[in-house]
Amino acid sequence: MERRKFMQQTMLAGAGILGSGSLLAGNKTTALGNQNAGQTQNGTDKINGNEKPAAEKPFNLNYGFHQGMFEAHAGKNFIDQIKWAHDMGFRSIEDNGMMGRTVEEQKKIGDTLASLGMKMGVFVVTSDQWHWKTTLTTGKQEWIDKMVKDCKLAIEVAKRCNAKEVTVVPGNFDRSLSIEYQTANVIKALRIGSEILEPAGLIMVLEALSDDMYHMQRNEGDIMKNIERCWEEIGYFQIGDNPGRKEPTTGEMNYKNIFKYIHSRGWKGVMGMEHGNSKPGKEGELALIKAYRESDSFL
Repeated sequence: MERRKFMQQTMLAGAGILGSGSLLAGNKTTALGNQNAGQTQNGTDKINGNEKPAAEKPFNLNYGFHQGMFEAHAGKNFIDQIKWAHDMGFRSIEDNGMMGRTVEEQKKIGDTLASLGMKMGVFVVTSDQWHWKTTLTTGKQEWIDKMVKDCKLAIEVAKRCNAKEVTVVPGNFDRSLSIEYQTANVIKALRIGSEILEPAGLIMVLEALSDDMYHMQRNEGDIMKNIERCWEEIGYFQIGDNPGRKEPTTGEMNYKNIFKYIHSRGWKGVMGMEHGNSKPGKEGELALIKAYRESDSFL
């Protein structure tokens, strides 16, 4: 396969590929359902005893939140968080730890997203967190075998949660090998993985750590020019302001202009909200939504 075609169809390194493990969505799983949902006498919805603000229109871009981001309003139940976020105008989620959830949880999430007309963003192809170790760069067969096994598992997970893109992490540097050998080892492994995922209609998004939008700004700056330079290779965006890796408007990045540029290029994919909340509790969650409304008001 030609390099560009291979890169675009199966690797798609992104300006929004994942970063710090401390922010990984879904590292902890919770029971799913909506047993605490109800309605007040005046007709406003209630979840876990908390009234929701009035429903909002969808955003211009498709921002995908992760578990816990709206917990103060919707409670710890992820299904309730999805429903609450939908009412706030969000139309996607991302859940890095989806493969660590039970089959029942995966299906409930997928069914909920489908019923609300929402999209599933990325989840990480790993069944036991091997991606944080020195793995594919080594060229050792044991890691290729593990990736193959997890790619096959990921196909079934994707069917349950309606995912179209999955994140593959090449792992840490192997200090005993030159960068050229490590690169060759990773390419070999990715080709094997793509041969498994491509027939299932899944796009392998390569997680080159420090290439998400927060890290790109912190490490290099000139983020809009960098997005332009590698546009054809971008499979997924992930958001975070710098410094602090919180929601837009909390740092130095002009996300309103960045989002405007991405929208002008015709981007239709998910924009992963790979960051924390700058403030705790309900106040912080409403501040986050306000920040996205402000940054999304570019039309």
